[in-house]
Amino acid sequence: MTAETNTDVTTVYEVKGMTCGHCEGAVTQELSALPGVTSVQAVAATGRVTVTSGAPLDEEAVRAAVDEAGYELVGTAA
Repeated sequence: MTAETNTDVTTVYEVKGMTCGHCEGAVTQELSALPGVTSVQAVAATGRVTVTSGAPLDEEAVRAAVDEAGYELVGTAA
C-alpha cells in the first residue's frame, strides 16, 4: 500500500464580465469540464475564479472554456 501525496495545483484567474450567480455557474460549469479539474470557485463580485486541478492547466484551454461560457479571461490574478 502506498501513501498518496497531495499534488493539487490551485490557480486564481481573473475573469471579466461576471456580474451574478448565473455568471458564476456558467464559468464553473465550463471550467469543471476540463480534464484534471477537481474544484472551481467563481466569485462575480471580485471577478476571480479559483481552480484546483491535479496538474497545471494549459492557459489556452482555460481561456477557451471561459470564452465558451461567454466571458473573457484576463489572466492569472496577481
